[in-house]
Amino acid sequence: MTDQERVIQHGPKTVFESPRERAILVGVERPNAEWSLTSSLAELERLADTAGADTVAATTQKLEAPNPRTFVGSGKAEEIASLCRSYAADIVIFDDELSPSQQSNLEKMVGKDVKVIDRTALILDIFALHASSKEGRLQVKLAQNQYLLPRLRGMWAHLASNRMGGGVGSRFGEGESQLEVDRRLVRKRITSIKRELEEVSRYRSLQREKRYSSGIFKVALAGYTNAGKSSLLNTLTKSEVLSYDKLFATLDSTTRQLQLSSGRKVTLTDTVGFIQKLPTTLVEAFKSTLDEINGSDLILQVVDSTDENFIKQIDTVNEILEQIGADTISRVEVFNKIDALQKDELEALRKRFPYAVFTSTITKEGISTLIQRIGSVASAQEEQIEVLVPFNRGDLVSFAHQNCHILHEEYTEKGTRISLRVAPVFKAKFGETIIEP
Repeated sequence: MTDQERVIQHGPKTVFESPRERAILVGVERPNAEWSLTSSLAELERLADTAGADTVAATTQKLEAPNPRTFVGSGKAEEIASLCRSYAADIVIFDDELSPSQQSNLEKMVGKDVKVIDRTALILDIFALHASSKEGRLQVKLAQNQYLLPRLRGMWAHLASNRMGGGVGSRFGEGESQLEVDRRLVRKRITSIKRELEEVSRYRSLQREKRYSSGIFKVALAGYTNAGKSSLLNTLTKSEVLSYDKLFATLDSTTRQLQLSSGRKVTLTDTVGFIQKLPTTLVEAFKSTLDEINGSDLILQVVDSTDENFIKQIDTVNEILEQIGADTISRVEVFNKIDALQKDELEALRKRFPYAVFTSTITKEGISTLIQRIGSVASAQEEQIEVLVPFNRGDLVSFAHQNCHILHEEYTEKGTRISLRVAPVFKAKFGETIIEP
């Protein structure tokens, strides 16, 4: 059984093998591109490194529009094939998404021992490597199979060509019938994964609803991949969530609790990082994870202040937050990793973003400021009320101390009089004890 037949029968696995593979990167410069080709290829090289490949060469081309057969021009495609031979490459990675036919045509040109993938397949591969929870693995499998489905025709053409030395026409009918069988197989697998994912997501939704009904203020950390969200979560909550200096090290959302100086508790949730050209299939597959952002009261938008493309990264994150419907949630920009900046660079950032918070998880600078900002936003969403609690309702006094911000408390002949700030969801709890102004 060939690798391609194995993928069709059992579903995609990781693209890269051990030992590390030799990769050639291909980038295309298009008119009015949002990102420079240089920075986009640099990011692609980091993605390849994270997946387990060493970049041995890179080539680029300026194009008004992609070639429908090979994405790049025919001359550039021949050059890529030559580079593969010269550098003994194992894989060619395109920075843009290839159509199934383009991928198939390119694989015929570079030779049967060289894989051709695009940025989407590369990101899917990294997600497959890093997914640790059942939900995360299911989400990746779903995205992989959705990506595979339209590529089955090209895979079968490639298989037939390899088996018969180019005599594809003589068995085209058989290939077509087998193609339909395989399409049904992949569609069935997609349906099965969706069903499993719905069950896991239902459990996550119940957990989320529990947190919502508890009235606890919910904070989500969102941002570009490798901005330092997990490290920031660890520093804020004094926990030990695994964090690495890698792209997409975190795929599974993690929630921890933080106690503010007022005594009030809030939850902080670390979420999957974003990236430019994030495949739509991944956004859809990770919907339940991204719902953690949608259900938050505050988003900490974490920015890597040392990255020269941080403005474009902010734009990318803003676009995805809008795409998932989270653009109206209160937000605080957090410029992280400031310990790596020069003094003048940091001052320039402070002037440019006067409302942001600047932090370092190494020196702990700005952490207390960030906690205060979280507390301020949480308080702003509360309502100040005054209650008179009868002495026989000590449970209500305890509830107020555990879940509200106490401003003043005194004992009177009729009971305990408390001035407090309360989350809207808790106001009804105090009912008739509320003193109307």
